[in-house]
Amino acid sequence: MTALVLLGHGARDPVWAEPLERVRARLARARPELAIEVAFLEFMLPTLAEAVAALVARGATCVVVVPVFLAQGVHLKRDLPALLDELRGRHSACDVRLAAAAGEAPEVIAAIVAHAAAQADGEI
Repeated sequence: MTALVLLGHGARDPVWAEPLERVRARLARARPELAIEVAFLEFMLPTLAEAVAALVARGATCVVVVPVFLAQGVHLKRDLPALLDELRGRHSACDVRLAAAAGEAPEVIAAIVAHAAAQADGEI
């Protein structure tokens, strides 16, 4: 079974996680066969390790970590590869993969452009 982790940075304010939870809810409606967890690098729970462990416990044999970040910054270039190496060692029977940052996908860039243009047109 393939599963997804939607990975956010995290923040001290719990309201910050609400958009990521809405993404998970919409994705779950669109792809009900997928097991999906939300996780955070810092400040919030669950951690990436906790989310992957939960998915493995549910039978995941492949976990794709989708960073819901705008770009590949320090966390994604340095911190996340080390975390993933640790998780691969801990869950050797599971293929743990890393997707590109969501903000780098052409369709996400197009959505941001459309949103910004709508703001300029007064469609707030």
